[in-house]
Amino acid sequence: MVDGILRQSAFPVGSTAQEQRELLRAALAAQPLPADLIVTAGTLGGVTTAEISIAGIEPRHVVVYFHGGVYVIGDAFLAADLASQVGRRVGAKVISVDYRLAPEHPYPAAVDDALAAYEALLQSGVDASNIVFAGESAGGGLAVATLINARDHGLPLPAAAFVMSPMTDLTLAGTTMDTRRQADPLFTRELLQERINDYTAGQDAALPLMSPIFADLAGLPPLIIQAGTNELLLDDAVRLAGQAAAANVEVTLEITPGVPHVFQAYSAILDEGAAALDRAGQFLSAHLASAERVAA
Repeated sequence: MVDGILRQSAFPVGSTAQEQRELLRAALAAQPLPADLIVTAGTLGGVTTAEISIAGIEPRHVVVYFHGGVYVIGDAFLAADLASQVGRRVGAKVISVDYRLAPEHPYPAAVDDALAAYEALLQSGVDASNIVFAGESAGGGLAVATLINARDHGLPLPAAAFVMSPMTDLTLAGTTMDTRRQADPLFTRELLQERINDYTAGQDAALPLMSPIFADLAGLPPLIIQAGTNELLLDDAVRLAGQAAAANVEVTLEITPGVPHVFQAYSAILDEGAAALDRAGQFLSAHLASAERVAA
């Protein structure tokens, strides 16, 4: 059922970035947010954010969330539902970063905004041991890039990170770009390439902060990476996990069969999505608790 819905709602071939933004906004706006969510606009380091609180939860922790959309479509507010699902499971407030989008703002705008927001959160007095990162698709790639960028700037790193179907290789060299072509109900190589071109704007797509699969991952906090077998970007997740393990990073890779890109977004109707979010929540909570003990 989910596969059929996604095939019907996939972006038309040749559609522009603006057309895709409007289609996504219309699709997500038709799905009301849960009544217990409070979403307010904020800023961190000059970057707009969507601050997501859940009624009845007194947050001790913060999830910094990065939305997907190939760095071109989507925004922090449209991602509030999925972002809140992570916050629920961790008992945390969520700060969804509304980073600037291409083609108006190509690389490194998103990377700069993500780091600025994180650095401002630390400067506000929130300890890194009380923070986790999460993100989906391009936002998953941006979450990893921000860990790398923060490490290289000498900032303390969050307790852990959770990435869903992360886009980590903008050169599109993953083998599943071809082998999962028929299985993926959402994407084609051509569709992804058009939006990647908007973001790279002629720069080398293999730059480490653009494609963290090519980065040195040493020193990163524990990662949980989830993907489905029915997606072009499956190999991005698998290779990221391999690179992390080779760099002595604690990493958990979970591949769920028969589900599409960012299947966690359909947790209301897809049991596998809810179960994956539960496992990720347990992972993040365990590492927040461990980081707190170390900090104490």
